[in-house]
Amino acid sequence: MSIFSRISDIFKANVNDMLDKAEDPEKMLTQMVLEMEESVNKTTMAVAQAIANEVSLQKKLEKAKKDSTDWEQKAVQALAANREDLARAALEKKNIVNKNIADLEPIYEQAKQTTANLRIQLDKLKAKLDEARTRQSTLIARSQAAKAQKQIAQQLGGVGADAFSKFDKFEQKIEKMESEATAYEQLAGESTSLDDEFKKLGTSSDVDSDLLALKAKMGLLSSNANDEENK
Repeated sequence: MSIFSRISDIFKANVNDMLDKAEDPEKMLTQMVLEMEESVNKTTMAVAQAIANEVSLQKKLEKAKKDSTDWEQKAVQALAANREDLARAALEKKNIVNKNIADLEPIYEQAKQTTANLRIQLDKLKAKLDEARTRQSTLIARSQAAKAQKQIAQQLGGVGADAFSKFDKFEQKIEKMESEATAYEQLAGESTSLDDEFKKLGTSSDVDSDLLALKAKMGLLSSNANDEENK
């Protein structure tokens, strides 16, 4: 199992555990991002060590190849000087160096491949971290909105049936007061109407008397009418 698979498994386990608790989503998301940043930092250090190992192997391999060339040149120089013994010794050194080169080359190639793979995986991990940071702000905003919605719902739920019942009773009391006021207005209106009628009767009698007096003055009344008036 690679280090990245292990990090992924740990991250998923931590996410599931925190989502189950989910006491404070904002702190939870912040903590997850911090853990991912720590994982990226550790992985970066691992990649740096791999690169350092690759560079070290490369230098060793380059030195071994140079040494091989040098020993061959010394063998040539020894033969030119009629020193076959020295030439033989130089070639023996060259063979030892060549065996070292043969051992180093596959190790170096493997180190190069490992470093390349680690770089790719580190880039992916950094991209995921960037994505997590971007989504963090969005998820926190959604969490705050959900929290506010929950608080509003709880506050609305706290206004129970008792409060609504009191409102209904208060409304009924107001309606009763309005009905009583209307009744008193009607009664007051009826009294006024009776007074007006009686006033009209008095006015009508006065007008009749004035009319008879005027007719008598003008001689328009018959004798029977005068007799009735004299009576």
